[in-house]
Amino acid sequence: MRRRSRARQDARRFPRTRRWLRRIGIGFLVLVVVLGCVYWALPKGPRDPMDFDSPKGETRTMATGTEYAVVAGTPWAAEAMRDVLEAGGNAADAAIAGLLTLNVTFGEAASFPGVAPLLFRDGRTGEVSSYTGAGTAPAAATLERFRDRDWDEVPEMDVWAQLLPASPDVLVSLLRDHGTMAFAELAAPAIELARTGFPVHEVMAHNLDFSLVERIGFQVLMPYNAHEFTKGEWWRPIHVGDRFKRPDLAETLEALGAAETAALEAGGDREAGLQAVRDHFYAGPLAEEIVELQEEEDGLITAADLAGYAGEWEEPLASDFHGSTIRTNRTWNQGIVVPMALEILEGIDLEAMGWGSEEYVHTVLQAIDLAMADREAYVADPAYVDVPVAELLSPEHAAERRAQMGETSYDGMPAAGDVATAARPHVPDPLLGKDTTHLAVVDARGDSVTLTPSDFPLTPMVPGTGMNLGNRMTQFSLDPDSPNRLEPGKRPRITPHAVMVDEAGGGQISLGTPGGDVQAQTNLQVLLNILVWGMDLQEAVEAPRFMSLNFPSSFTPHVTEPHGIKLEAPLDDELHDALEARGYEVERLDRWDHELGGVGIVRRLPGGRVEAGADPHESTTAFAR
Repeated sequence: MRRRSRARQDARRFPRTRRWLRRIGIGFLVLVVVLGCVYWALPKGPRDPMDFDSPKGETRTMATGTEYAVVAGTPWAAEAMRDVLEAGGNAADAAIAGLLTLNVTFGEAASFPGVAPLLFRDGRTGEVSSYTGAGTAPAAATLERFRDRDWDEVPEMDVWAQLLPASPDVLVSLLRDHGTMAFAELAAPAIELARTGFPVHEVMAHNLDFSLVERIGFQVLMPYNAHEFTKGEWWRPIHVGDRFKRPDLAETLEALGAAETAALEAGGDREAGLQAVRDHFYAGPLAEEIVELQEEEDGLITAADLAGYAGEWEEPLASDFHGSTIRTNRTWNQGIVVPMALEILEGIDLEAMGWGSEEYVHTVLQAIDLAMADREAYVADPAYVDVPVAELLSPEHAAERRAQMGETSYDGMPAAGDVATAARPHVPDPLLGKDTTHLAVVDARGDSVTLTPSDFPLTPMVPGTGMNLGNRMTQFSLDPDSPNRLEPGKRPRITPHAVMVDEAGGGQISLGTPGGDVQAQTNLQVLLNILVWGMDLQEAVEAPRFMSLNFPSSFTPHVTEPHGIKLEAPLDDELHDALEARGYEVERLDRWDHELGGVGIVRRLPGGRVEAGADPHESTTAFAR
């Protein structure tokens, strides 16, 4: 009887349960339908479309003149630089106006106050100087602390991936030592654009082309970042040509200018005004905002870190190729890869192969892989590691590396070259303190700047300021045996770098590009186009390109793609099968794919003629007069 009673109770209970489950399911379905209708009804088109004549993908004529030449990653940055020179400023002044305008108009790829490696050429003496345009790890950033969190890599989207900011120090030092104008004057174009807006360009749209799920996740995980870059409207995709504003960043730049103005009105000289700009950032209100974010997010950066930070001028690296001298920053970035690869290629008759031939592309790819292997084994912040620079750039080392080239692709990254002096750690002196973009300028006196700013909004931004501290700590290794391992106060081996060339015929070139690990490869190919193949600047930046993936990525999680290469469409059409037969795994890239960089290049020739080339792979724009 009890069994039958329980059975009857279960029979009554289960239909009731099924009814409730049915009701819950119907309710959930109704909720999904309602939310879908709400999403469908929300506006998804452009908010405020602007007229925009995009330069991306458009071939163009090389800019030429006799007074100045400028090139930058967006049209508005190039215009700001041109206007400064027209108003009587010099190359350093123009570079700062361009940098700040890039921070506004390409801020998702080159943030204020992110990294900004540069080279400066003095037109009177011809001397070239490098500036350490990458921040350092905070004092609390130790391998042990990262391991305590069970991290094998620096996390890409965590506040612990943030370096100390570099570009405010860079711009103050460049203006103080080589500029003539006030910071407030030079920031004005960027502030105006940040307030009134500019049209979204194609690469910016690509960088911010999030799916609906990504936009919702961005809003949840980093609400201030979403406010800045999607305006908090998770339902609306980004559109090319739509008006884009950065009012919080405008306020920040204006406050820096106001600090300078106050110092000048109080009787200070120009240097005092620029020091006030620096102090406002590293020891004043903006430092307080950064520290508040770090405390809220359990971050690593402290007020002492910020107040003690300083970059410095340094002698650049130099190497010869075909009678020309190639200069780049020291080994806190990957710039040395360019002269290392050129040294390897110096002893090869490239012209006999023909430009773009199977043999030529294979040979250059092998030189890239060999140089990248040495990068991984030896290259790191020279304040913390004794990098064997002289040996890496020696003809003897290059000859040994050439002997290791073969007819087929390497099976993964080749072994590093042997040098008599391995990369050794040493105790540093006490501290004094997946895009990027680029600008270059040469003025009538021959002063020139090439500068490659970067950093991405993948970690929490500083609320209310428009400031993005980036995630460059991801370019450290957490392998204790790596020369590029994380250490407090150390600079990671960042990918952005700058390049200058003294040509055998007397010309002076300044160039650079965005593109992560492809930067050194693209700079190399453009220089080969000029120095070996005799192309003019515009031809050199428009020639189809290729890239290797056969070494660890500089970014977390540092993946290697053995045998992997990418070919731009015209080269892929000709060489795909032949290079696959050599063991490569070939991926085709469309013509003008921005993954291959966006080179900006200027040149001053004997007699005073100036030239600029602007790369159609991005919205790079050049002017000359």
